[in-house]
Amino acid sequence: MLDLEVVPERSLGNEQWEFALGMPLAQAISILQKHCRIIKNVQVLYSEQTPLNHDLILNLTQDGIKLLFDATNQRLKVIEVYDLSKVKLKYCGVHFNSQAIAPTIEQIDQSFGATHPGVYNAAEQLFHLNFRGLSFSFQLDSWNEAPKYEPNFAMGLASLQIPHGAMVKRMHIYTGNNLQETRAPVMPLACFLGNIFAESVDVLRDGAGPLGLKLHLLTAGCGPGVMADAKVRSLERSIYFGDSCQDVLGALGSPHKVFYKSEDKMKIHSPSPHKQVPSKCNDYFFNYFTLGVDILFDSATHLVKKFVLHTNYPGHYNFNIYHRCDFKIPLVIKKGETLISCLLNCPLTFLLLCQWDQIQELLGHPMEKPVVLHRSSSANNTNPFGSTFCFGLQRMIFEVMQNNHIASVTLYGAHRTTSQARPESSSSSH
Repeated sequence: MLDLEVVPERSLGNEQWEFALGMPLAQAISILQKHCRIIKNVQVLYSEQTPLNHDLILNLTQDGIKLLFDATNQRLKVIEVYDLSKVKLKYCGVHFNSQAIAPTIEQIDQSFGATHPGVYNAAEQLFHLNFRGLSFSFQLDSWNEAPKYEPNFAMGLASLQIPHGAMVKRMHIYTGNNLQETRAPVMPLACFLGNIFAESVDVLRDGAGPLGLKLHLLTAGCGPGVMADAKVRSLERSIYFGDSCQDVLGALGSPHKVFYKSEDKMKIHSPSPHKQVPSKCNDYFFNYFTLGVDILFDSATHLVKKFVLHTNYPGHYNFNIYHRCDFKIPLVIKKGETLISCLLNCPLTFLLLCQWDQIQELLGHPMEKPVVLHRSSSANNTNPFGSTFCFGLQRMIFEVMQNNHIASVTLYGAHRTTSQARPESSSSSH
């Protein structure tokens, strides 16, 4: 049985690990994988057809805990303990729930002190006792008690009295004063772990197509000591087609992984593929997992030739390999004989919130049929999520899932000319 410390408005954990509000989904899953011998039977719950309309949930069925992640930014929003009989809980080092200590209203009052009056929810038949960043829900013993505690009874004063001996049924940890209105907080410093993260990514382009990426980055301040510079720094970096490996390393640092392409499966779709001279070396990717970005380099020139932006939707073969990349793409839309520039935002949001039908309404339908992409780790393995479809528009390849959402966008284009000025990188703190 897990023995965990409750920190209101912040976290649930122990000396070895901690689930902190604002934590990225990938880090929470990494904790579960590392401690798989202790934390077992974990479910991933999500909406297959409308993944942005419902929270993404990690359900620790053996321990009675749910981790609710915001569907859009994929950061931890709410920690719910829905079965207190499966876990030990303590506050400030003192247990208020264990096999020897029942989580009654008297015990909660003793452990956490005074708060606002409890509120009765007739639909759920639960009393909710709220602290800042923490709430407890108490189950009534019988239907007969319900009318006595209606909030309108006795001019509302009945809501002050939670029945003696009432037991906690659920506990929630969240940010702010209202569980219903809470949002995932910004990522805490403890979650950076020496990595850089992308707050957002802007695609730079001209009338012909993409030119490169402008990345708005976040990193934990580094100094002579951990506490010497304990704040988040924001940086801006720009990468262009035709940039060298040194340019990319100087701007973004070392990648998490370098992947060499063994073969080009899309080569058959290029004009006269049999006439192309086989390369003696392979093109290679810089994989920046925490940015949600891959950068492909030409094996001969070692210059950038493609960018891949990942949305990290559940139900995709590459789910949880990358953090979600929040990217914006400016589009050039032809209206009659004139070209109109606009931002692909569907509306006023990131591209990852758009569905393929919305994008086609802006860009028009592709001239060619899609390429069907079927991923598997080996020839004998099956992909439980099925195939995806790749459409090409304006020097961009959109990988579309079967639920009509965008799994990734691949950008390719001409190399940057010498006349194009490279924007100065800037940094600031907040």
